[in-house]
Amino acid sequence: MRLIEEAASEHEDLTMEDVQDLVRKKDEIEEQIKAYYDVLEDQGVGIEGPLVDAEGFPRADVNLYQIRTARNQIACLQNDHKAIMAEIEEALHRLHAQEKAKRGEAVAHDDPMEAELSLPSPFARVDAVTAGSPAHNAGLRVGDEVIEFGSVNSNNFQTLQNVASVVQHSEGKALRVVVVRGGQRSPMTLTPQRWSGRGLLGCNIVPNPR
Repeated sequence: MRLIEEAASEHEDLTMEDVQDLVRKKDEIEEQIKAYYDVLEDQGVGIEGPLVDAEGFPRADVNLYQIRTARNQIACLQNDHKAIMAEIEEALHRLHAQEKAKRGEAVAHDDPMEAELSLPSPFARVDAVTAGSPAHNAGLRVGDEVIEFGSVNSNNFQTLQNVASVVQHSEGKALRVVVVRGGQRSPMTLTPQRWSGRGLLGCNIVPNPR
């Protein structure tokens, strides 16, 4: 968890860019694993196929060195993948905690009435919700304007990929979502999960013009 530890040692806040960097590393590891699986498939042995013939001699019809190397690399990369997934999860939780702390500080220093009346600018809008989906069950409705989605908020939002990253790495975990509906702040809890329809949410979110 080097990236997180470096940020902590330098007393710097994690950013969504840090999380996206971890996701890119995860994607690179997955590509490498796939490449080594392709090697095994080309050799026709898979991850556990025998490397000796019926008489117990090393097979002469496959490249034994290439297969052993690929299997070893897959094992190592799978450990790396497990570690970086844990690092991504920790980074997302820490990012959420940072934003929560900042919100608490802002409300503590601002006039309570002013804090209640002033709403952040929505960064996205819900333009479709499928009945029976996780989004529908959480209370999301068409026309809701999103000001907070997990660790993503109006201050750090860049693209919808920010939201997609949070969803992808929060399957089965409750996310705090805050929308503006009828001029009022409306918080809810949304848990991305598999359901009978497509995706993990069952809704479509589009960015608001900046």
